[in-house]
Amino acid sequence: MKKVGILYGQEVTFPKAFVERVNKKAVDMRAAVIAEPVRIDKVIQGEPCGYDVIIDRISQDVPFYRGYLKNAAVSGTAVINNPFWWSADEKFFNNALMTKIDVDVPKTVLLPSNTMPADTSNNSFRNLAFPLGWEGIFDYIGFPAYFKPFAGGGWKSVYKVNNADEFFNAYNETGQLVMMLQEEIKFEEYYRCYCLDRQDVWIMPYEPRNPHHLRYKCGSGNEIEPATHKMLSDIVLKINRALGYDFNTVELAVRNGIPYAIDFCNPAPDAELASVGEANFEWIVEAAANMAIRRALNHKEGQNNLTWGDFVYCFANNLELSEGGYDNSIKKKPGRKMNSDFTCLNADAVTQAGI
Repeated sequence: MKKVGILYGQEVTFPKAFVERVNKKAVDMRAAVIAEPVRIDKVIQGEPCGYDVIIDRISQDVPFYRGYLKNAAVSGTAVINNPFWWSADEKFFNNALMTKIDVDVPKTVLLPSNTMPADTSNNSFRNLAFPLGWEGIFDYIGFPAYFKPFAGGGWKSVYKVNNADEFFNAYNETGQLVMMLQEEIKFEEYYRCYCLDRQDVWIMPYEPRNPHHLRYKCGSGNEIEPATHKMLSDIVLKINRALGYDFNTVELAVRNGIPYAIDFCNPAPDAELASVGEANFEWIVEAAANMAIRRALNHKEGQNNLTWGDFVYCFANNLELSEGGYDNSIKKKPGRKMNSDFTCLNADAVTQAGI
C-alpha cells in the first residue's frame, strides 16, 4: 500500500478535500494508495518517515518541518515541492532566470538591507559602494515602482512608491530585510495560474488590486480566447519546468498584449475554498489528487523520488539551458502507461478515473 501524506497548517478546506479525493479515486481505480494528514512523533536521522509521497503546504513557515521533509526525501519520499530547491530559491533569482529563458519580467534590482544584519559591522560591507548609485537605479526602474522582499511572500512588507522620497521612507521601515525594487507593469489583463506536476495548468482571471476575497473574478477561464489561453499556458509551463516546482502559481500581467511574469515563486499557493471559489477549488483538488496518485504509483522504494527543474539539471550537467531538459532526461520504465511520464499497474482503471 502506497501512503500519501499532506503536511499543512492553518488551512481548513483543501487538506480535507485532498485526502478525501485521493482515497475515493484510489478506490475507484482499485489502486493500492491511501492518503492521510501527516503524523510526526519522532524524526530520526536517515530513517524513513512512512510516507511514499508528501504534499508540503507549510514548511515555509515552520523550519522544523523543512528539516523533517529533507530527511524524508533522502530516505526515498517524493516530497512536493522539492524541499532542497524550495530552500535555495527566492524571487530575485526567479526573475534573473526568466531573463535567460525569454520570459518577460518587470525590470528589477536587488538592494541590501537598510540596517546591518546581526553579527556584522561596517567592515562586513567593504565591497559595497556607499552611497549606492540611486540615480541610476531610479532611472532604470522608473516610478511608480514596487518595493518588496527579495524572498518574501503573502504581500508582506510590500510598498508601492511613487518617487524617491516615498522609496526612502519605505526603505527606512524594512530593517534587515533584503529588498528588491521592481518596475510597475500597468496591465490590461491579469491572471493567476495554478501549475501542477509541470503539466497541468489552470488559468484564473485575477484582480490583485481588489480586497483579497474579491480577487478571483471567474474560475472557468471559458472567456479567454484559445490563442491567449495557449500562450499563457505555455509560459506557465516554461516557468515551472525551469524552476522544477510541482505545485505553484504564476501571476501574469498582460501589457500591450505581452504577458509579464510578476510573481511565480508560490510553492504553497492559496487553495482555500472561501478565497479561490468553487470552480478553482474543484480543479486544484482534482489535479492535486491526480498528481499524488501518479507519484505514489511511480514511487521507487528507497531511491530518489524528488523532481528537479531544467536550471538545476542543465547547469549540473554543463548543458545549455533548455525547456524540458530535466523531464526529457528521465528514463521511462517499461510498463503499461498512465500517461507520457508515469507508469501504472492498472491503466484501464486510470482511464476510467480520468487521470
